[in-house]
Amino acid sequence: MRKSADWMTIWDDRILEIIREEGSGSPTALSEHDYVHISASQVSKRLKKLSEHGLLQPLGNGVYVTTPEGESYLDGELDPETITDGPENGDESAHT
Repeated sequence: MRKSADWMTIWDDRILEIIREEGSGSPTALSEHDYVHISASQVSKRLKKLSEHGLLQPLGNGVYVTTPEGESYLDGELDPETITDGPENGDESAHT
C-alpha cells in the first residue's frame, strides 16, 4: 500500500497511475479520462506539483512522464514526504 504525502490529493494517485499505464499524459487528455473528474487547469496544477516533487518529468508542451521516483512511489516503495520540492532537490527544470 502507498503512503501519500500531506501535499498530495486523491487525483495525484490517479494521474500518476494513468500516466504510467499510458506512457505519458497532458492536462487535456487526463481531464478527459474516465477516472479523473477535474478540469484541465486543475490537472495542470497537479502535474506541476508532482513534477516539483520529482514524481513526474515534463517533456515539454504540457506532456509529462513518470520518473524513477514516481515509479517507486506507485510501487509503494517510496514515501513522497521524504522528497523535497523545488531547487532544494537540484531540479531547476521543475520551475520552467
